[in-house]
Amino acid sequence: MRKRSVDGIASNSIRFSRQPSPRRMDPYRNQLRCRKRSTPPGITFCAESILRRGTTHISFPLTFQEYPYGLRTPRNATRGMQSVLQAFIIKHFIFDVKPRDKSVPLEELLKPTEAEQAQALYLAISDILWNIGEKTKAIFALPGEASHIPHSHVYFQDNVTEKLFFFEFTTLDEMQIFAKRYLPYFTENPGPGALLLLYSAVVTRGMENLRNDLDAPKGAHLMGPYEEGSLNIVTLLLTGRATPYLHNGVVYVGDEDHYALPQFGILGRGSIGLLIWEGENEAMRSASRQPGSRLKTPATPVWVSCCCGHFGVLFNSNRELLRNYHAEKRFELHYYTLAGCYLSMTVDNRQQEEGADDGQEDGERKQNDMVSTPLERLIHTKWMEAKITYHGPLPASLNF
Repeated sequence: MRKRSVDGIASNSIRFSRQPSPRRMDPYRNQLRCRKRSTPPGITFCAESILRRGTTHISFPLTFQEYPYGLRTPRNATRGMQSVLQAFIIKHFIFDVKPRDKSVPLEELLKPTEAEQAQALYLAISDILWNIGEKTKAIFALPGEASHIPHSHVYFQDNVTEKLFFFEFTTLDEMQIFAKRYLPYFTENPGPGALLLLYSAVVTRGMENLRNDLDAPKGAHLMGPYEEGSLNIVTLLLTGRATPYLHNGVVYVGDEDHYALPQFGILGRGSIGLLIWEGENEAMRSASRQPGSRLKTPATPVWVSCCCGHFGVLFNSNRELLRNYHAEKRFELHYYTLAGCYLSMTVDNRQQEEGADDGQEDGERKQNDMVSTPLERLIHTKWMEAKITYHGPLPASLNF
């Protein structure tokens, strides 16, 4: 089985295995050396960046507590990537568990048992990694007991990276069985669950592919100094590619002094979407950093949201919302963050059909836009003229 280098660590220090023991994962005996590869920019401090900002385990609340479908995590560098995981979990509960029965209210669909929580989590992790591996392979990173890499001036131990073993799968069924069996590695508190997911995603994608995704010569980084995590991590987990470009397809960028070079954006429509509102941040308002229609209109009405640097999930329970124009006239939208904040609202697009064109109403729309909350501005990036009515007061924990 091939060995690969991670974070500049020598290839002969990384262990691969297929069949771990429940107590101790022995290294794969017949290991093959491969040439050492440099890592993409930003990988070198990913473990330190996440571990120093607090707990990284992945956890649900107890089933009798509020919002039992929702992951909870303190505000740290794992919020973005765990929001992607949350979006896949919500999609599982609403759309994947069984054929949609209109007689079952959303509240019941989102009241899982402890076993259903665990199932949703390991299936979500499996789906994310399988998508990153282009549906041909996936690699899990799990820690053993012994350290394979000594502490030195070259490598500073974090109690996770130096103990990692990697398990490669080429079938989805086998991977799901493995994920179910070893799910406690991701949920143990305290534990490095989110960091293990990040390492699994990075190794599954491969260092060379990551460097190409990031358009590395232009200085893009996988990680960064963002309080809730980098958008490049989000796009890696969401689309399978860590692209900093969010437009549809390939755009060629150049000027009269340089050849036009390709910028690879979103190459296909996925099951989960992405909506972004960064306020007046000019760096984020460029065309390449605004989601295109493939992210705004996913296969299911579930979106990861990034609102002024704060991540959350928007969702609706009607699969026809993005297929039927009439369904978008007026509908319910739900918002959840990993701080345990939930908000429900009605989105009304009927005034857009009325097509009022006089200057007075244009002025009113501009004025209303100025007093809108950041969350409303984010929703307007998808439904531009929508009137948004919140159901109840905004939660105190909702801040931007």
